[in-house]
Amino acid sequence: MMERLRRYWRVIRRPSVHYSLGFLTIGGFIGGIVFWGGFNTAMEAANTEAFCTGCHEMRENVYAELKSTIHYTNRSGVRAKCADCHVPHAWTHKVARKMQASKEVWGKIFRTIDTREKFVDKRLELAQHEWERLKANDSLECRNCHNYDSMDITRQSVRAQNMHTTYLASREKTCIDCHKGIAHRLPHIPAGQVVADTPGRFVPADVGGSADGGASAASR
Repeated sequence: MMERLRRYWRVIRRPSVHYSLGFLTIGGFIGGIVFWGGFNTAMEAANTEAFCTGCHEMRENVYAELKSTIHYTNRSGVRAKCADCHVPHAWTHKVARKMQASKEVWGKIFRTIDTREKFVDKRLELAQHEWERLKANDSLECRNCHNYDSMDITRQSVRAQNMHTTYLASREKTCIDCHKGIAHRLPHIPAGQVVADTPGRFVPADVGGSADGGASAASR
């Protein structure tokens, strides 16, 4: 085995007899383009809504909830897809996110949330992971569509104006601090805990009983 590896290594190191350096360079360049194109195409295919909802765990749980929110249906017809909220648009951040999300394959194999009961039991943990991720990246995915500098503050409610001009403008807080549960139902919150960490905004500890109640509590 070792002798075979040494032989292969000698072949690799040996200068080409039949092909010029220019040919090898151009061939490598074309091969790189083909590889890069295939890799990027596969990654973009993994960002489609069809791919994200291909498993029943997502299709029958969080995707079903998304359909009842303004991010799915609204008067403007602009709809956010799964990747818009869960995958960064910048390529380097996107690759890092894909590597992180590869752990979901492990969960699929070992059927971590393959039933509704398992999903509900694990929902708070899953939500907290996503809240922490968005908190750490300053709600990067939210800001792909929502830009503070483009907001018409005068058309917002008084409370929203106060929260945005006080906490968002100063970058003291970020979008996810106030908008947990905006597109999916809030998980059950154990008694004595809250899902908000912004001063002046508290969510009752028993939130999570209904889709409407959870979403509206987080978006007010």
